[in-house]
Amino acid sequence: MCTTWLGAKLIRDLRVLGFSIYEARLIRLNPTIPFRTRGNAAIAIRARGDPGVAFTQACSLVSAYADLKCEKTHPGVVVAKEQLPSDFYFKAVTSVCSISEVEELLKEHALAWKGYKLGRGLIGATAAIASVLPDHTWEYLAYREETRWATPRDVNHNSLFIADEETAPHTWDTVDWERGSVVCVPHSPDPVLYGIRGDSPFAVAHAVSCIRSEPFPWGQIWLTNQGTDAHLLEGTIGSLNENSSYRICGTVLHPPITGTGGHVSLVIGNGGKELTCMAFEPTKGFRQLVRSLIPGDQIIAVGSFLNGTLNLEKFCLCSMERDEVKSAPFCSKCQKQMTSAGAGKGYKCRKCGAKAPTPETIIRDREILTGWYEVPPTARRHLARPLIRGKEVFREGSFQSVS
Repeated sequence: MCTTWLGAKLIRDLRVLGFSIYEARLIRLNPTIPFRTRGNAAIAIRARGDPGVAFTQACSLVSAYADLKCEKTHPGVVVAKEQLPSDFYFKAVTSVCSISEVEELLKEHALAWKGYKLGRGLIGATAAIASVLPDHTWEYLAYREETRWATPRDVNHNSLFIADEETAPHTWDTVDWERGSVVCVPHSPDPVLYGIRGDSPFAVAHAVSCIRSEPFPWGQIWLTNQGTDAHLLEGTIGSLNENSSYRICGTVLHPPITGTGGHVSLVIGNGGKELTCMAFEPTKGFRQLVRSLIPGDQIIAVGSFLNGTLNLEKFCLCSMERDEVKSAPFCSKCQKQMTSAGAGKGYKCRKCGAKAPTPETIIRDREILTGWYEVPPTARRHLARPLIRGKEVFREGSFQSVS
């Protein structure tokens, strides 16, 4: 079904039951987990009221609305009196957690919990309650009338571009200006009408005020770890773990190769070890930026490590190699390009007979400058920090973000 819709409904039900709601938190988990759900989301609600009533109401909603016939649906509900240990959150967003370890943690710290089917949702629910957000963003999610679910969405596309003009750079990923397409309206048959992401609740609310759409009964503003790079670890080539995401320094070793389907592969190296990076077809124009790299370029590659390759989300070109090519020299007298005079014999002008012993070195203009480059909004993961949030820089071997 839809985790955030159920969470937003639970908030409203709890208010009716007399609860005070202090925070609604939307947490995206490790995007590389093979058994992740489509959005791989968990929600946490900070409230004051009877925990037993809250637990019963949450379980009731899961039983009523969760699509338990779906093979990827394994919900979990957790109630705790205090925030759970933050180490578990950081592991859940960057690595792999087991159900057995989350159950041990819940036995020690939680008041009540329930897992459905395989109970994998307990991992997300626990991580959401344990979450600590050194960086955070906000998202306004508008939810459709239940009678409209699985029908075409009615959202005026022009108003979305106006909303972006009004609120960017304080909102992002509403539209893709380069392709002229809408990003914030999903295509799946779930209850979400659209979602606006931004750096404050005021920015996302302002954007929503610009949007014309079908009527919707309610929306919810979530505090979230989206757009923060919370899933990234500092990595070294040769020491990467499958199903984790990294920032990695390396030098381009070979010219990028475009393979079947338009996917682009790039090999970088560091310390005598090599790593293949991939820019897949859905990243569109980002692939041409990858193709612009040449051997000797030093880059920071950012992405998820799966099946022995790094799937690129963005990269920084830190230093550029000169693009030098060897070419037959020109005859200064005839202004024509010489031709080879034979193996080891240099070059000769066919018109006047002038000779040159070696080829000329030509330095070609590069199609790219130093700096950061990212995939388009249509290909961006929930957790990936967009460059619009601040200029990222590379300095003295450390990664920093400068607003």
